[in-house]
Amino acid sequence: MEELELMETQIYNGGDFMQLMLRFFFNLVMVLFIIHFLYYKKSKRRDYYFTFFLISISIFFLIFLLGSVKLKIGFALGLFAIFGIIRYRTESMPVREMTYLFVIIAVSVINALSVTISYVELISTNLLFIVSIWVCESNRWLTHVSYKLIQYDKIELIKPECEKDLIADLHRRTGLDIIKIEVGGIDFLRDTAVIKAYYEPKCEEINSVDSINKMSKEE
Repeated sequence: MEELELMETQIYNGGDFMQLMLRFFFNLVMVLFIIHFLYYKKSKRRDYYFTFFLISISIFFLIFLLGSVKLKIGFALGLFAIFGIIRYRTESMPVREMTYLFVIIAVSVINALSVTISYVELISTNLLFIVSIWVCESNRWLTHVSYKLIQYDKIELIKPECEKDLIADLHRRTGLDIIKIEVGGIDFLRDTAVIKAYYEPKCEEINSVDSINKMSKEE
């Protein structure tokens, strides 16, 4: 029997159950591909791997099951917006991780709500997400440039005419292939200056320390 009821509530509905499982595993495959092969390959952040994976599952079941009671699109988008602006009190989420979180939620909502479109359209939409992320993450199309803020002590080299000597000194002391520099705050009392040094990283991994602009006072 495809439908069984207990106290006016269905115990089992074969068609709905198969649709739930099919869409869940389809969403699971797509999300895992994005997280594991596109995000984790560069960042190696197991904490965000865990976060993205469980948020995707939670969003999918929330939207899919509430959709069975005629969830209005406005409410769905409201949930989407709430989860999309999540911020963690223990650590501010970097822009890259926040973008992946937004994409994971978007994919999960689309896979859960799009019950009226064909599977070809659904698969094509997910593949377009994956291709777009791959293009943006690939070094073949875009070169990633990182930067570091350096408290520099040779203040006599910050003059514009000494830029080549400054870059050479930074390369010698840091080992980084400096592309360009920007001179920020200058402290003549301590003979120091804040320098923003741009460089091309030698590996594809994302260095989270690059996003730190200043040291903590406790340190």
